[in-house]
Amino acid sequence: MTTQQRFDHILAWFEENMPEAQSELRFHSPFELLVAVMLSAQCTDKRVNMVTPALFAAYPTPQAMAQASVEQILTLIHSVSYPNSKAQHLYLTARRLVEVYGGEVPQNIDELMTLPGVGRKTANVVLAVLYQQPTMAVDTHIFRVSERLGLTTDSKNPLQTERQLVRFIPPQLIPKAHHWLLLHGRYTCQARRPKCEQCQLTTWCRYFSKNTVR
Repeated sequence: MTTQQRFDHILAWFEENMPEAQSELRFHSPFELLVAVMLSAQCTDKRVNMVTPALFAAYPTPQAMAQASVEQILTLIHSVSYPNSKAQHLYLTARRLVEVYGGEVPQNIDELMTLPGVGRKTANVVLAVLYQQPTMAVDTHIFRVSERLGLTTDSKNPLQTERQLVRFIPPQLIPKAHHWLLLHGRYTCQARRPKCEQCQLTTWCRYFSKNTVR
């Protein structure tokens, strides 16, 4: 089986079985998505969704958050991972959005990555979810699942994974493919105990073929 054939089979399965895949983060505006994704770094979406309702009620716009203090923001996000640095980043990002971008979330990766606390992964998520751009954000789930399925080979870091994935995934499918792989890793192809017995991708999975006793 060629790499392209493997991609084609796996993408076709996801298209048929998970056609409406989307982010599990809750948001109602571009700014809210940006904030939620920033908070989700090394933190679960479930925890972020517990924190953001009160945060967004208090500071629904960049203008509102830019007028808050870091301490006020921290009070509302203290239960997420790395709350001190995230509170600082949220405040500084809100100020930059207001001062440089007129309160709007930028639509290209270079501008997004000028925002404090926004790295390549966060920028790619925002571009894919908000603007349906063909950007592949690679988190730990996608990094792991891509190697196990055989979509990537000996990838050493998220950027290598990203480049291998976008080479074979049609551009119009990349925003959805991000969610497909992430959700598959979150609920089925888990790190310590992958649920191979429940997985319907084993026919094309390199990990399963190597670890199944014949």
